[in-house]
Amino acid sequence: MDKFIVVAGNIGVGKSTLVKMLCQKLGWQPFYEPESENPYLADFYQDMSRWSFQSQVFFLSRRLQIHHKILHHSGSVIQDRSIYEDAEVFARNLNIQGYLSDRDYKTYRSLYQTLIEFLSPPDLVIFLRASVETLSKRIALRNRDYEKTINPAYLAQVNNLYTEWISTFTLCPVLTVPADELDYVVRPDHLDLIAEKVQQKLTGKDEVVFSASETL
Repeated sequence: MDKFIVVAGNIGVGKSTLVKMLCQKLGWQPFYEPESENPYLADFYQDMSRWSFQSQVFFLSRRLQIHHKILHHSGSVIQDRSIYEDAEVFARNLNIQGYLSDRDYKTYRSLYQTLIEFLSPPDLVIFLRASVETLSKRIALRNRDYEKTINPAYLAQVNNLYTEWISTFTLCPVLTVPADELDYVVRPDHLDLIAEKVQQKLTGKDEVVFSASETL
């Protein structure tokens, strides 16, 4: 039976890498973040308060298209970041920061909540959890110009919002992976462990706690 899995987590936590490696291991199809450039992005960075609503609606529409495409795809898939995170983490963060007004955020939330009522949820969310220290190190290692200005305080805020979101997310089961301890890029046994836990979760087993011996 075909499965639909989402890999969720903060910037630099290793979502795309895990999607690629799990798909290679399981023979599934990866779906990465939208490649099309946000036409509002340049304006957004010039005036975030003016363009945050338009930018977030664009991202929401692209994520909706991908989710819809996945639901009509033949075969099991793993998606890099979900439509839920756009709204529950990043749009909410813009609202908290004051860049997305309460009025615009309320309109955005109404649109988002209506849309997800028509979408079948994934079968599983893999939540990659990592400390700000780990995220900062990994961001530095991949050395992307547009990420060099990311503030640790921003990563901490996004971490908090991810924790809040995942604690109340009930649309499907969640497998939380301690990404500080598990290095599935260097350690093949860690990738094997995650794949095993995914299969257990998908078959309804509850043995998904990562013990100390497994993470050494």
